[in-house]
Amino acid sequence: MIRPLASPLRLGVIGVSEGNGHPYSWSAICNGYDAQAMADCPYPVIPRYLARQEFPAAMLGTARVTHVWTQDPAVSAHISRAALIPNIVTGHPEAMIGAVDALLLARDDAENHLRLAAPFLDAGLPVYVDKPLGVSRAAALELFARARYPSQLFSCSALRYAAEMWLRPSQRARVGPVRLVDGVVPKDWTKYAIHVIEPVIAQFCNGDAIDKSRRLHAGGMTQLLVSWASGLQTRFTSIGTTRAPIEMLVHGTEGSVRLRFRHAFPAFKAALNAFVSGVIEDKRAIPQQETLTVVDLIELGCG
Repeated sequence: MIRPLASPLRLGVIGVSEGNGHPYSWSAICNGYDAQAMADCPYPVIPRYLARQEFPAAMLGTARVTHVWTQDPAVSAHISRAALIPNIVTGHPEAMIGAVDALLLARDDAENHLRLAAPFLDAGLPVYVDKPLGVSRAAALELFARARYPSQLFSCSALRYAAEMWLRPSQRARVGPVRLVDGVVPKDWTKYAIHVIEPVIAQFCNGDAIDKSRRLHAGGMTQLLVSWASGLQTRFTSIGTTRAPIEMLVHGTEGSVRLRFRHAFPAFKAALNAFVSGVIEDKRAIPQQETLTVVDLIELGCG
């Protein structure tokens, strides 16, 4: 479905949800930022990694965030100042329909995704839904059913696009055929397990089917063990309040490799680029079945 688009693409952004700074970071990747205003962002890691980039060269050249809406006008105003967004939408977020080419739904409270995305999907606008798309297959399918064309709905963990979470050819040769992948994330299962589930599915389980699974939950930690039809074994663990990096340990017949997430900016930029490129080229960036498998695992871990 090719539609007339602005160049660069005009994006609206919707935020915020608790603990999620993506309205700031995603918008800054597209627009650049005001260092003084961004210093007051509630998420100190964001101005730190933005400061390591060279702007404007680091910006995504194909899109600009032109409109912002949040449920709090003061927060909207601060995001606008920090990420150089010219238009603040008040009242209902769908007021930006007609003024934007696509939407960034930068909230990770999955229970609100359908309510917020539906007016934009119904209007034919492409929508990037922050992870997780849903915490059940039924919820994800409801969103996909609302889409009018294959490339309209996009959702992922940006770690899918983090180069350091993928085996390099030399590493793959060193570990041999992969038998077990063990992924660990901090914080809670519902919002954070996807950060290891998604790169594992994209890299090792493409087209594979879940054979059986077992969930363990104790002491604020959740673990999901999955056997795949191919014989691959995976283990995904969210460790709650215990501090730990996001990482995967890949075990093969010849050796093991540890992959640790380190660089947020290029991963977020690559995910945004995948969405925007899909909009411009009218191509689905991620197979729907792959996204549904990710959601299936999140649902299995929720118990």
